Amino acid sequence: MEVLNAIIVDKLGPAGPMIAMAGLGVLLLLLAIPMFFVSNSNPMDRLNTTSGRNKLDAETRAVLREKGKNDKLNKYAQFLEPQNEKELSDIRMKLLQAGYRGKDAVQYYYFMQFALGIGGLILGVAYFTLIMDSSEATTQQTLMYTLGPGAAGYMFPKYWVTKRVQTRQEEIEGGFPDSLDMMLVCVEAGQSMDQSIVRVSKELRASYPSLAEEFELVSYEMKAGKDKTAVLNDMGERCGVQDVMSFVTVLNQSQSFGTPISDALRVYAAEMRDKRVMRAEEKANKLPTKMTLCTMMFTVPPLLIILVGPSAMGIQQLGQMAGP
Repeated sequence: MEVLNAIIVDKLGPAGPMIAMAGLGVLLLLLAIPMFFVSNSNPMDRLNTTSGRNKLDAETRAVLREKGKNDKLNKYAQFLEPQNEKELSDIRMKLLQAGYRGKDAVQYYYFMQFALGIGGLILGVAYFTLIMDSSEATTQQTLMYTLGPGAAGYMFPKYWVTKRVQTRQEEIEGGFPDSLDMMLVCVEAGQSMDQSIVRVSKELRASYPSLAEEFELVSYEMKAGKDKTAVLNDMGERCGVQDVMSFVTVLNQSQSFGTPISDALRVYAAEMRDKRVMRAEEKANKLPTKMTLCTMMFTVPPLLIILVGPSAMGIQQLGQMAGP
């Protein structure tokens, strides 16, 4: 081992053992990747046999129900999906709030984390080994350049989904008062709630596409015969916006107590307009505070140079004249 360690140090420098261990880890991961693609027994073959028909377990039933999923991802779905049901439900809801509704969204999410993490690790090790001078690098620099890109690649999908959720929620929050006004006009014109939702989804397509998609999905689910209360509750969860959740509660209560939907929409639409004005005023009131720092950075230094500069130069010249 001492001879091997000396050879590695001579070839790669003082950080050679660490680089060798990182390369060995990457090699083991690359060797493990083909195991994910090993095909399991086809559930349909077991279904065709009498014994298999009786012994079909819950996992196989789930795969058969989700036949629309990507077959290549299904081969190693156990590696790309959380085994904890609550964790799986949470990440699926987060992806729905980000606008990713595909059946393979969870698997693609974890696959991108795995692929970007491994790719970043390989790039970091290659950059540190081939471009940088590893003999002069400290332990902190070695860890930063080798493990840093891998950690950044692993965290990038999570950051992307989080920013996507925030952007989408801001768009829904900004366009929701307008959608309520359109819905109120449609209801008062004699259209039903279902027809008004379809019309609003078409009208909002150009300005607020995320909100239009949510209303369109609600209309499709209602046409499919799903319970209206459950459809509205699902919309509130997918949007993740408090205004939409309150709107869903208002509609459900109006339907339960038998009050006219137009009255509930009129009151809630007025409240949403007032809320939008309050949000705009809040942003306007925050603006002077945010501009204070910029004012101090870009205004005070030039002002000091203009006012104090000539005096400082005069004092310096007087000192030079008095010196001899």
